[in-house]
Amino acid sequence: CSLPPGLDIHFIHVKPPQLPSSCSPKPLLMVHGWPGSFYEFYKIIPFLTDPKNHGLSDEHVFEVICPSIPGYSFSEASSKKGFDSVATARIFYKLMLRLGFQEFYIQGGDWGSLICTNMAQMVPRRVKGLHLNMAFVLRNFFILTVLLGRRFGGLFGYSKRDIELMYPFKEKFFYSIMRESGYMHIQSTKPDTVGCALNDSPVGLAAYILEKFSTWTNSEFRNLEDGGLERKYSLDDLLTNVMLYWTTGTIVSSQRYYKENLGQGLMAHKHERMKVHVPTGFAAFPSELLHAPEKWLKFKYPKLVSYSFMACGGHFAAFEEPELLAQDIRKFVSALEWQ
Repeated sequence: CSLPPGLDIHFIHVKPPQLPSSCSPKPLLMVHGWPGSFYEFYKIIPFLTDPKNHGLSDEHVFEVICPSIPGYSFSEASSKKGFDSVATARIFYKLMLRLGFQEFYIQGGDWGSLICTNMAQMVPRRVKGLHLNMAFVLRNFFILTVLLGRRFGGLFGYSKRDIELMYPFKEKFFYSIMRESGYMHIQSTKPDTVGCALNDSPVGLAAYILEKFSTWTNSEFRNLEDGGLERKYSLDDLLTNVMLYWTTGTIVSSQRYYKENLGQGLMAHKHERMKVHVPTGFAAFPSELLHAPEKWLKFKYPKLVSYSFMACGGHFAAFEEPELLAQDIRKFVSALEWQ
């Protein structure tokens, strides 16, 4: 699909194989992040488009659209500076209109959560509901409450489960910020330097990507000799995702996305300070890099109608725990439609 400003956009579009009588499918846009791809959604799609044959009720049946972010795998990269999450949201909105959808649900994690948030800010009347499994909601005041939260958590609206997921502070925040953010600093400042090296070495590329699928799935996996990769994924699935970067030569353009979005610093963009007035659902997976309490979510997403503490899972939720994420999406839609 070619969309203005002339970029060729790749996407998969999966329609339900069968529909209950007097039921129409609910259009759902799902957006990936880095270093993932549209392939992350392959295992969750059947739970959404064909729920009855996968152990779920057919109360909600979805028609799923999963595009590749421009500069990732089969979507053309921008040749101009400034292509950020807002520009991506604009293109994906046009894609949904071209497919004939005037209203739709959207879902995302990682960059997908920011792109979907931007879309909800941009065209709130078109977005029936926004579901996220990651959120960019950190504020200076929140950091202060975290420092005091273990002793005075109740005063700041933290639940017992929030406390469990945020503390000990040194381990939870130091680990996420110091041990796992080096790639972000590189890609937000000089993405082409490391990118060209990775684009020249398939082994280097695989190592760079797969370490994220190890430690972002579970921080304790970094202590395992094999990174625990096969505890949650098959090697075929992991290699497929790596090959989507290698065969298309898109690791450099995918890393530039960090510079476009973060190169000017945090809170440098207007949309970062804007609230989202679209019904929102959130799935809090326990092994996500940074836990986002419900109190934080409600500050940016005042129409939060569903917040779930998930039983297990980490950053790559759709890839790692497809059934759990599908169930929470369905739970959110049910809560929304019964309001």
